[in-house]
Amino acid sequence: MNEIFEQHFNEKGFKARTLIQKQTFDLLLDGQSVIGLSPTGSGKTLAFALPLLEKIIPGDGIQLLVLSPSQELAVQTTDVFREWASLLKLKVSSVTGGANLQRQIERLKKKPEIIVGTPGRVLTLVNEGRLKTSEINTLVVDEADELLVGETLGDIRQIEDQLPGSLQYGFFSATSADSLFQISNWFGIDPVTVDVRADDHTQGMVKHGWMVTSDASKLKLLRKLSHLKHFQALVFFNHVSTLEKVAATLKHEGVHAGKIAGHQVQTDRATALRDFRKGKLDLLLVTEVAARGLDIQKLPAVINYDVPEKAINYTHRVGRTGRMGESGFVINFGNDHDIRDVKKIGRSLNLEMNSLVIMNDEVMTSEEAKDVQPIKKTAVKNDNDRQSTRPKARAKIKKTNVQKDSDIRETPLKKKKHSKKHSKRKGMRQKKS
Repeated sequence: MNEIFEQHFNEKGFKARTLIQKQTFDLLLDGQSVIGLSPTGSGKTLAFALPLLEKIIPGDGIQLLVLSPSQELAVQTTDVFREWASLLKLKVSSVTGGANLQRQIERLKKKPEIIVGTPGRVLTLVNEGRLKTSEINTLVVDEADELLVGETLGDIRQIEDQLPGSLQYGFFSATSADSLFQISNWFGIDPVTVDVRADDHTQGMVKHGWMVTSDASKLKLLRKLSHLKHFQALVFFNHVSTLEKVAATLKHEGVHAGKIAGHQVQTDRATALRDFRKGKLDLLLVTEVAARGLDIQKLPAVINYDVPEKAINYTHRVGRTGRMGESGFVINFGNDHDIRDVKKIGRSLNLEMNSLVIMNDEVMTSEEAKDVQPIKKTAVKNDNDRQSTRPKARAKIKKTNVQKDSDIRETPLKKKKHSKKHSKRKGMRQKKS
C-alpha cells in the first residue's frame, strides 16, 4: 500500500487489513486476474479498490470498470472509490439504471478514470458510444455469483466483447456458485482463486433465532419491535406486494419506516437508505435487491419477515448485521412450518439458532430470559407520565367532579325539607279528626 493510502487507512482507525485485503493486494497490483471469496462485511470493496487505484494514471481516460448488481451497491461502491481516488487526484463516475441518463452522460464528459455501474446501463452507454472503452484495462465484477447468471451474464459478456483484448479481471463474492467455475471458459482466462471464508473472523457476535407468529400477527410483532429502545432493522420480504401492504400500514400508524423496492425511482430509494443510515428510520423494508453488499454501520438487527427460500439468500441477507466485529440479531418470523425451514437453513450453514423473546425492552433468547427479572412499571410513574402528556384532559375531569359533588349536596336537603312538610300535614289531619 502506498504511503498516502496507508496514512488515510490509519486515520480512519483501521488497525489492520482483513484477510481478503492482504491476500489479493499484490496479485491485483501485479496485474493478475483474481476470484476473491470472503464473508459479508469483510472489506471486499477496499480489497480490489486500493491496489487497482494505485495502477491508474490520472488523465488517461477510463481505465477501470466496476460492475455491481444494484443501484444501491453501485452508489455505495462509488462513494468508497471517490474517498480514496481523491487522494490521488482521480475522478470516479457512477452509471446506474433508474437514474437520469442525461446527467450521467454529462458526468462522463468530465473524463473520469473509474466507472462504477450496473450492467444494463453500462451496456447502453457503451453501445451508444457515450462510454469510451479503449483505455479500460481492468474489469471488476462485484457480487459475481449473482451477476454471472441469466440476462446480466449476457450483458457482461457483451460489454467484455467491446473492451481491449488484454484485460485484468476481478470477481468478488461472499458465496460461491456454479457460475464461478465457468469463468475460465467464458472469459478465456486463468484466474487465481483466493478463498478466505473459512479463516476470516471479522464478523461480530450475531445471534440467530425465530419468533413464532402467524401471518396475520407478523405486522403486530414488527410494530412492537420497532418501538424498542435503540432498535433498528432491515426487514426482508420475498414479495413486493407484501412489502407494499406492510409499508402502507406502518405509515398509517406513524411508524418510522422506509422501503426499497425494484419499481421505485432511484432518488426515492437513495433517500430511504440515507435516512435509515442516519437513524431517521427505525425500519427499512426491502426485497432481495438490498441483500447484496450494502454496508450499514452498526445495524442492530435483520428481520426476515418472510423466510428466504435458499440458504445462499439467507447468508447475504443476514450479512447486513454483525459487520466488522459489531454484534447483532437475526430475527426470523413464521409459523411452525416456516421455523422448520429456518432450522434447516441454520444446520446447513452451521449456525446456532434459538427461540427469541422480547423482555425489558430488549430482544434476547428464551434461555437468557429465564435469568432476567421482568421490570415492572410502577403506578406512580404511569400517573406522572399521563399527567405530563395530558394536562388539559385531567383539568377537565377535575372540574367535572366538583360540579357533581355540588349536585349531591343539594339533593338530600330538598328531600329532607319535603319530608318535614309531609309530617306536619299528617299531624294536622289527625288533630282535626
